[in-house]
Amino acid sequence: MSDVVVFAGTTEGCEVSSFLARHKVRVLACVATDYGSKSLKEDEYLKIHAGRLNESEMEAMLRKCSPKLVLDATHPYAAEVTENIRTACENTGFSYERVLREKGAHQEKAVYVEDTEAAVKFLEGTEGNILLTTGSKELGKFTALPDAGERIYARVLSLPSVMETCKSYGFEGKHLIGMQGPFSMELNGAMLRQYDCKYLVTKDTGKAGGFQEKIDAALMNDVIPVIIGRPLQEEGLSVAECKHMLTERFGLTMKPHITLLGIGMGSEETLTIQGKKAVQKADLIIGAKRMADSIREPGKPVLYEYRSDVIGDYIKSHPEYENIVIALSGDVGFYSGAKKLLDVLKERNSEGVLVDGSESQGDSEKENGCADIDIICGISSVVYFMSQIGLSWDDAKITSAHGKNCNLISMMKHNQKVFSILGTGSAVAELAQKLVKYQMGDVLLYVGENLSYPDEKIFQAKASELTSYEGQALSVVCAYNEKARPSFSTHGIPDEEFIRGKAPMTKEEVRCVSLAKLRLQEDSICYDVGAGTGSVSVEMALRADQGQVFAVEKKDDAVALLYENKQKFAADNLEIVKGEAPEALAELPVPTHAFIGGSSGNLKEIVALLLEKNQDVRIVINCITLETISEALEVLKEYDFADREVVQLAASRSKEIGRYHLMMGENPIYIITCQKPQHME
Repeated sequence: MSDVVVFAGTTEGCEVSSFLARHKVRVLACVATDYGSKSLKEDEYLKIHAGRLNESEMEAMLRKCSPKLVLDATHPYAAEVTENIRTACENTGFSYERVLREKGAHQEKAVYVEDTEAAVKFLEGTEGNILLTTGSKELGKFTALPDAGERIYARVLSLPSVMETCKSYGFEGKHLIGMQGPFSMELNGAMLRQYDCKYLVTKDTGKAGGFQEKIDAALMNDVIPVIIGRPLQEEGLSVAECKHMLTERFGLTMKPHITLLGIGMGSEETLTIQGKKAVQKADLIIGAKRMADSIREPGKPVLYEYRSDVIGDYIKSHPEYENIVIALSGDVGFYSGAKKLLDVLKERNSEGVLVDGSESQGDSEKENGCADIDIICGISSVVYFMSQIGLSWDDAKITSAHGKNCNLISMMKHNQKVFSILGTGSAVAELAQKLVKYQMGDVLLYVGENLSYPDEKIFQAKASELTSYEGQALSVVCAYNEKARPSFSTHGIPDEEFIRGKAPMTKEEVRCVSLAKLRLQEDSICYDVGAGTGSVSVEMALRADQGQVFAVEKKDDAVALLYENKQKFAADNLEIVKGEAPEALAELPVPTHAFIGGSSGNLKEIVALLLEKNQDVRIVINCITLETISEALEVLKEYDFADREVVQLAASRSKEIGRYHLMMGENPIYIITCQKPQHME
């Protein structure tokens, strides 16, 4: 007794039969010949019946097996067999489903004919050799061609019985090719050239029958495909749809295998051998259209999608796919969507979704949260591009400006080589304009667009020559700056380095301690309130070079100095805001850190606004008068800054007077640091 009877003998039939057996559903696979059973292996759940059955024999077998479901996965050209199976199911009352091989894509340069007789009739009016790939069953009909023995090269299965049948029709020697498929496009092409063929006759056997490989080979060799139409215009389930139906009908627990695949630059040449094997094995390709199309095989299901949450939900709701490849640009570890995807899949797994075929494994899970996920690295754009322009990348600063804040100008000022991924067609021009603005127009820019594709473009030019360049969004750049000088590794730019006027400036020693107390990170969002000449703002911008600094200043002369110092130090991530705090802070992004060097009597209001924006903000206040320190201490107490610190700094500098050195004291400064303790690390 079997749960399902599958009339197989095709790739689809074998795949569905094996699928059921793997998931412990009892299945009887019926094939016409012993040869047809070679793709299957009997076990506890899979039994095989080899031998042709007529309609009455089918009925008898179905009554004996009493299956819950009958699947007709026979060849799309086996019209008589399909009719017999349907009739047998109707007579016995068993549920019937047709598993139908998908048709190949329509070919404009091909000749479509209704049946074998029509193909023969068409070929009668032509000249040139013919590669016949329709098998031996209807080979005899082609003998109606007057010169069939000379023109036709018949490719058939290499079985003794088949060879004898072909010989009886007069096909032998070099005109009879006994081979077992599948055949690649290259092998098909070699045969067409070997026998100088002008026509290729085939049935629309779909992906499993190597249809597209035949068509591609024919068109590449200026051979006309003659395609014999399917005898029945029928509807049915694809293999994927059939698996989905079986999963729901029998309540199967699925164990999909997911591969996150770095596809390299996108062309077939930059896909690794390991990646190609994963694609060949996959029954679903997921990825943005450009990426998915670059690796998918003809007839293979594809989901054009790049959003991680949507991908996770799709996999959950489509358990019929057992081997899924998610295509990711370049390398999975180089500014890739792989990290977010892994997080999503891990989250789905923790919710009980059987992404890895088992219940959530807790601490024993692999780091990616799913034991059945493979990660295959690809060739990254930095490796490919730097090799193309002949530069090493081990000493380059590597980053991405695609969809994220990135202070490229500062990097290019302080690093001889900077590689970056860009994200828009105007990105090269915008970068060049900024370099010119910061007096770095002689920086050499290597630009790469559409890497590895036929329209790949790689060139070099000075930044000053590219200020109006309009390029491709799919691009990278490497900046080479011979004049680059390393940036300071700590705070403490000498006071004399800054452009100074009459505006007040936080001196070097005070600046060093204040910045140390701020504890900036590279991506911090900082306010400098009462920025003066901008000495603190500039140092903030250089330390938080992947973040942003807002220098707030109300005096015109100080604002002018701020712009001058911003340009001198190439602090492109420094934005100058003219106005008085707290009003000037209202529309700014949420700060992580704030330095208050001048408050104009509004200290309480400024602190209140900072806390309203971010309860976790870290604040450093400089006070020079006793009145200001008193005001600051009251503010700390009012807003319950239980974690607070006050440091009084008195610095003296030596001054030469004749042969002597006197220590000249600077004004003592009170440095106040505060942050809510519940938010401290």
